[in-house]
Amino acid sequence: MKFSWKQDGKRILVICVAAFAMALNIKTFVRTGGLYPGGATGLTILLQTIFERFLGIVIPYTVINLLLNAVPVYIGFKFIGKKFTIYSCVMIVLTSILTDIIPGYIITYDILLISIFGGMINGLVISICLMMNATTGGTDFISIYLSEKKGMDAWNLILGLNVVILSIAGILFGWDKALYSIIFQYASTQVLHVLYKRYQKQTFFIVTGKAEEICDAIYRVSNHGATILEGKGSYEHCERNVVYSVVSREEVKKVLQAVKAVDEEAFVNEVKTEGLSGRFYQKPTD
Repeated sequence: MKFSWKQDGKRILVICVAAFAMALNIKTFVRTGGLYPGGATGLTILLQTIFERFLGIVIPYTVINLLLNAVPVYIGFKFIGKKFTIYSCVMIVLTSILTDIIPGYIITYDILLISIFGGMINGLVISICLMMNATTGGTDFISIYLSEKKGMDAWNLILGLNVVILSIAGILFGWDKALYSIIFQYASTQVLHVLYKRYQKQTFFIVTGKAEEICDAIYRVSNHGATILEGKGSYEHCERNVVYSVVSREEVKKVLQAVKAVDEEAFVNEVKTEGLSGRFYQKPTD
């Protein structure tokens, strides 16, 4: 596990900024609106509220959040990547401590605005962490583990956990907060979907006269293979080759550049891939 001052220094700086933004969002929007976000953050806030309301015990956010992340961190170290997990731990610890020490600043009491903009900021921070090859902790570890190692879609598992959290919050503290929390989670998910594309797939159909060269170019820039299909042009009635390949959406731009560098006249059709089974190369997490 090597450390680069330029690359890893930038990574640490961005993660520190993200941790501050996440903590500020919790104190400014989530706390003000009385919301319960998904994952470990939502469960931490729910447990804090239960202890305070029913037992009169005030437990710091840091204590509960670190305990809840113990098992996910173990999964990260053992199955995902050591450096990835270390940077994720930096994010988790910093966010927890900052949430306890920074003062809350109320921008608005309008719970709908809080739900929308708080959710957008939450999605932005999570996206930034993932781009820096780290995570905000909790269910993100489990999701990445199931996606990369088991080839499973973890959405239903995470959705089920969030439903449990919101159901408990609704029963104990009122359904209006639980319903607004759904808006918060939806806004967060939409931002995450737009900004972070590693686990989204794109299919290429490339009509070209240089099929072999394009297959080599795709493999060179993305490590993904391709299939050459034989076809016939309907207008000129001549044989055409079609290169078929599936890549990660974050690799689309460099694949297109590589294709155009080989054949500027290639006809490229991009199709969003909704589902995929079988072997698909995924860049390993460090």
